[in-house]
Amino acid sequence: MISPSEVNSLPSSPGCYIYKDENGIVLYVGKAKNLKKRVSSYFQKKDHDPKTLILVSKIKNIDFIVTKTESEALLLEDNLIKLHYPKFNLDLKDSRRYAYLRLSEDELPFIEVARVRGESGEYFGPFTSGAIRKVIMDTITRHFKILYKKPSFALKKLMLENKEDYLKRVAVVRKILKGTVSELISELEIEMKKNTEIQNYEYALTLRNQIAALKTLKEKQVMEFSRTIDSHVINYSIVGIEVYLLVFNVRRGVVEEKQEFVFDLYEDFLSDFLISFYDLEKIPSEILIPVELEDSEIIEGFLSKKAGHKVKLLCPKSGEKKELLDFVEKNITATFFAGNERTLALKEALSLAKAPRVIECFDISHLSGTNTVASMVTFTDGFSDKSNYRKFRIKAPTSSDDLWAMQEVVKRRYTRVINDKLRKPDLIVIDGGPTQLGVAVNVLKELNLNIPVISLAKQFEEIYIPKNLLPLRLDKKHKGLQLLQAVRDEAHRFGLNYQRLLRKKQLFK
Repeated sequence: MISPSEVNSLPSSPGCYIYKDENGIVLYVGKAKNLKKRVSSYFQKKDHDPKTLILVSKIKNIDFIVTKTESEALLLEDNLIKLHYPKFNLDLKDSRRYAYLRLSEDELPFIEVARVRGESGEYFGPFTSGAIRKVIMDTITRHFKILYKKPSFALKKLMLENKEDYLKRVAVVRKILKGTVSELISELEIEMKKNTEIQNYEYALTLRNQIAALKTLKEKQVMEFSRTIDSHVINYSIVGIEVYLLVFNVRRGVVEEKQEFVFDLYEDFLSDFLISFYDLEKIPSEILIPVELEDSEIIEGFLSKKAGHKVKLLCPKSGEKKELLDFVEKNITATFFAGNERTLALKEALSLAKAPRVIECFDISHLSGTNTVASMVTFTDGFSDKSNYRKFRIKAPTSSDDLWAMQEVVKRRYTRVINDKLRKPDLIVIDGGPTQLGVAVNVLKELNLNIPVISLAKQFEEIYIPKNLLPLRLDKKHKGLQLLQAVRDEAHRFGLNYQRLLRKKQLFK
């Protein structure tokens, strides 16, 4: 615990404060006009938001760097965040707007879109434009024949016969993802010319198509980079402990593009957002925001210096610009809560600390005790997220026992989540009653994971919650129940399809 004397010993100067945990790991970096006053507020206030409360509980050491001005403090803060990537600072690269392309480490590597850096492999990005990301993926998979998902056993066996050729194409793709497109085009043109001279016309034609695709990709990247934006309009809504924020690009009075962000609520989040967002994004001359910031002049100076032109933060109270802010505010509900309306209803019904944005549901399927499989489906923000579905063949000798199978699959899934540092869901749903729920609860305890878990019994659509003596029954029109039913039914469908596929393979053999 930080003692009052440690805080009182801080200077009353501008600068950056650095919070560290017991192992010396940097938790948070902040800027301050008055270091002593700013830091003391963390330990004197009692009404912090949940994220700040957790931060304060973990602080074991305070370091600081004094600067001459607030502007210098802001610049230093930006550099320190890039250096340490503190856990409690805002990281927009984990937002739905930003995504990486991951090249797996398999024997036959495949490429996929990754929202977070979780699984092993090479990561490229993040890409701020979904359109450009799609063009790159299309170029890689269509013209260079790179796998976009893990190959089946039969396809892998077939492709291993030409493994050397495939790995050469993967090496070319690495160059594309690293941004050396111009150099790559020159290399391929030389290669095409050589193959034409030796009359290897088929391969030369392949190279010509690849060069054409790369030139198209290069043109699209230049267009995206050079696009001019007259202003950005930023607005947000706070729901519980989360911030739902939209950025609209406005050119000549017309809204052209929308960018979405969701992150945990904490003090100074809007100032931090502006610094983080414009570290990757082209900075417009005018940024409309819904509230006036104490450090707006400092941020304006910082962004102006970074952009090479004057940048103005405006908080309009009336007129056309205020109407733009109101327009973005209306879009927040339509953008985030069309599906999230169900997750928010479920949060209230289950008394969860936060809305279950990511739900994982497990179902066991077998045919008279044979071909037992487990399925796991994922719903994100109220909608199915098929890229994160998983299926499991039960390995246990007593695989006809549903409880044993449930224990195995839950343990396999969340052992991997721990080992590979994957994102944990906000809610786990088990298809079944209190017995199946108890199995999952015991596995999570064994793994020291604190994730909310419930089960849904189909006969009466009863929701079983750990430590509750009686099940919860919701009205059939309740949006939270409708979401749970959709998740459970999708897990059942996905599991049955996998089980039938295995049965067909067995009959075929």
